[in-house]
Amino acid sequence: MTENNIYNKLTNDNCMIKNEKGELVPNYDLTMVNLNDGDVVKGKVVKIDKDEVLVDVGFKSEGVIPRSELSIRNDVKPEDVLKVNEEIEIMVVQKEDQDGRLILSKKRAEVEQNFNRIEKIYENGDTVEGDIIECVKGGLIVDIGLRGFLPASLIDVRKTKDLQSYIGERCVCKIIEVDRHRNNVVLSRKAIIEDERKEQRKEILDSMEIGQIKRGIITSIADFGAFIDVGGVDGLVHISELSWNHVKHPSEVVNVDQEVDVEILGIDYEKQRLSLGLKQTQKDPWLEKIKNYSIKDVAKGKVTRIVKFGLFVQIEEGLQGLVHISELSPEPVKKPSDVAKIGDELMVRIIDIDFDKRRMAFSVKQVENPVEDKEEEKKVKDSKEEKKVKDSKEEKKSEKEEVSDKESNKKRQIKEILKEMKKEADIE
Repeated sequence: MTENNIYNKLTNDNCMIKNEKGELVPNYDLTMVNLNDGDVVKGKVVKIDKDEVLVDVGFKSEGVIPRSELSIRNDVKPEDVLKVNEEIEIMVVQKEDQDGRLILSKKRAEVEQNFNRIEKIYENGDTVEGDIIECVKGGLIVDIGLRGFLPASLIDVRKTKDLQSYIGERCVCKIIEVDRHRNNVVLSRKAIIEDERKEQRKEILDSMEIGQIKRGIITSIADFGAFIDVGGVDGLVHISELSWNHVKHPSEVVNVDQEVDVEILGIDYEKQRLSLGLKQTQKDPWLEKIKNYSIKDVAKGKVTRIVKFGLFVQIEEGLQGLVHISELSPEPVKKPSDVAKIGDELMVRIIDIDFDKRRMAFSVKQVENPVEDKEEEKKVKDSKEEKKVKDSKEEKKSEKEEVSDKESNKKRQIKEILKEMKKEADIE
């Protein structure tokens, strides 16, 4: 701060000087204060007007504080901020304006002094407390001895819409950015709330289990899903888990601030987040409808989509399946569009139901000639062939056994003849 106490400069020896005529006159030059832009000096309030305040900063030196330079708060009345004869610190904004006046600022002097305090708080990781005084684009202004900016995204853990409702409240914030050159201080109230709730969330998460049904509130909606607050813990319902039916955007199913029941699909203890499912708390309409159908059933359907590898046919609202190109006709098919067009009605046979993937497979060519019938014919034919082969083998085996018996008898007869001949030879 610039020292502007003129009485420290005056002595008995220098208070009077001689002029050109040799007469002793007061040393006015010594009593004049040398001020520069940016200097912070002390002064005394002399007069308070509607739009400005007159301040004495030294002998024969007076300056004015415009109303806009009185306080960091806008639209304050001078008489509410200062009193006559009050000693204050002010900053020199302009040594001389177009009217030759010294322009001063009480606001800037306070900001300069408070920046030193704010920087220390920021370095130590401490918190600041102040009143919310103004709503601006993108957030709020907090009086912390200077104008601290509190972005809307850092006001609360939940998305904040009505910023005006915070005006006049006193809040504790964490300083997350300080830029003295740009006169910028960014605050976060959300960081304080999160620190307080972190331990609470840990206890809540420890009490949760996968598969539990919990009630929560939709806090925000994104293209990929909906964020839900479940007892103070953040969770995400991915768009694929919102409904059993196809969803283009989450807003088709849920709204912000809506209360919903969700199932816990996953727990991330490190990030303290939940993976949630909404459709799991509702009946699956596909499973309800599929109960009326079985494999081999024949049903009428309408072609809804044509792809290179076949046709998609809907047999009921919410129930459709694929007719693969190989199942369109007994004859080879080059293009599915040669068989049917979108909107055409077809009779199809259900040849497969995949309950896990909620899919069905149809066949057109098997409506009249099911594969099961052909397989049965093949089995009968194969059985007859097997019987013929078996009979043939038995016959051959029988022939071999007969030949073998004849040969055995012949050998036996020969042995008997040889024995008789040996006996006769021995007698003789």
